[in-house]
Amino acid sequence: MMGKISAGHMQGLRLSCCALLPAFLLAGPAMADARSSGVDKASLSLSVFLTHRDSNTRLDASAGDPGTDVDLENDLGLNRSDAVFRVDAFYKFNEAHRIDVSWFDLSRSSSKQIERDIEWNGTLYPIDTAVDSQFDLDIYKVAYTWSFWRKDRNFLGATGGLYIADTGTSLSADSIGAREVSSATAPLPVIGLRGQYFFTQNWSVRASGEFFFYESGDWDGDLVDLYLGVDYELSDRFAVGVGFNSVTFDLGVSKENFTGQLDWGYSGGLVFLRGRL
Repeated sequence: MMGKISAGHMQGLRLSCCALLPAFLLAGPAMADARSSGVDKASLSLSVFLTHRDSNTRLDASAGDPGTDVDLENDLGLNRSDAVFRVDAFYKFNEAHRIDVSWFDLSRSSSKQIERDIEWNGTLYPIDTAVDSQFDLDIYKVAYTWSFWRKDRNFLGATGGLYIADTGTSLSADSIGAREVSSATAPLPVIGLRGQYFFTQNWSVRASGEFFFYESGDWDGDLVDLYLGVDYELSDRFAVGVGFNSVTFDLGVSKENFTGQLDWGYSGGLVFLRGRL
């Protein structure tokens, strides 16, 4: 099992990714030996995503009484690290305009005898109660990118879209006859940068950074989504590669079926096979 990543390390990682993006993409032409055979029209990547999670959640009572801040991994026994299947794809309308989509499922479940009192959605789960928990989390990402700098197959573009977190939570304890179910879908608008740079004929670097800062009657909080990866071209149609994706989001939610706080983060490496047209 992976150790917990400290806040300082996470901050350093974010700054490093942000610094590497322009450095790789805007390096001098002498550094590159990129192919100029044309622009990929579409791409589909299938990945194994090795994730590490840090998740704190609070679900308040309908009357407004605040619940307990719960560490999902420590308090409820949810797995901190696991491997999930991930799909990423893009379609280019032309050299300057493209749409990217992604999907992966970070759902988990566990059973644990809790070691402290937990108040969840107005129900008290006393210490030493055996609690079954289910936390569903599907991530959908859709983004439009305008490439304002292009050379051969290299590009740097401004991106805007939606990061959609579809969440569902369930806590139950047979010994006290309790079961609490809630759900929320957070369509978070993000903006950022995306790019790719070929530094040899077959090797390239891809990077992106997307950000959300928002406050309304139902949602408030922030999100940072960073990606950095290396691709190797096996042929004109296929590539393999590795990457690293780090996401943190801190959201206050005030909805009819979910009122509380989500302070979640996940990060990890990807190994992928990518096909393209």
